[in-house]
Order: sequence, then C-alpha cells, then structure tokens
Amino acid sequence: MAHWLFKSEPSTWSWQQQCDAGDKGTHWNGVRNHGAKLNMMAMKIGDRGFFYHSNEGKEIVGIVAVIKEYYPDHTDASGRFGMVDVKAVEALPHPVTLEVIKTDPALKDMVLVNNSRLSVQPVTEAEWTHILRMGGLKG
Repeated sequence: MAHWLFKSEPSTWSWQQQCDAGDKGTHWNGVRNHGAKLNMMAMKIGDRGFFYHSNEGKEIVGIVAVIKEYYPDHTDASGRFGMVDVKAVEALPHPVTLEVIKTDPALKDMVLVNNSRLSVQPVTEAEWTHILRMGGLKG
C-alpha cells in the first residue's frame, strides 16, 4: 500500500466536510498540476493519505483512503486531468503542523518540506509512520 498527502484549503474543502461525506466519500477534483496528476494516476484502492489543511492551519489533521482509482475530472474542460475518490478514515488526535514537520530531522526530505506547492504528493513509509506517531496514532 502506498501513502499520499492531499492538500485542501479548509475554506474550500475541510476535514469536517470530508468526514461528513461518510463512507461514500467524495471525488478529489480540481487538480491541475501534472506532477499531482501522475501521483493520483499511481493510486490504488486502499491506499492511505494524510488530509492536510493548507494556507489556513497548515497541518495534517486526518487520514483518508482511496476508494476509487483515477478517472476523468468532470470539472476539467480540457480533458487532460482526472481525479480519485477518497473517504475519511480517522482524525489525528493531535494535528501535526507544517512548522513542526519542517523542524524534524526525520522529515527533512519530505515532499511537503521541499515542494510545498504540490497539492497531491507521495509520503514514504518512514514519513507515514513517523507522522502517525507524532499525531498520536500507532505507526
């Protein structure tokens, strides 16, 4: 199973809204970056991802699961981009802030630290386990 990080501004789509979507989840649309597109194309059902509040909060607040693999994004008139569907799995008891992530030597190579503008990004197994522990969950 691969791990990912999904970024969303809470004023656009929040963790609470993701939770409110329930088991049916929701599509992760509107991505218009080719790097993020390639990441979503690599996702498989069951992959897990961190839900990250960007711009407002700047923190990892929960875990989502991929429930539908890459398919065309109905909001993209060009037809070049797609989306996946995700559902909320679990909130982090203690959100992990970008500030803390940037100061942790174990996370110095994380994409979030080095390419913070990428909206959908991979997370290594070691990074995943480390952040889970930081957030109050078992790795």
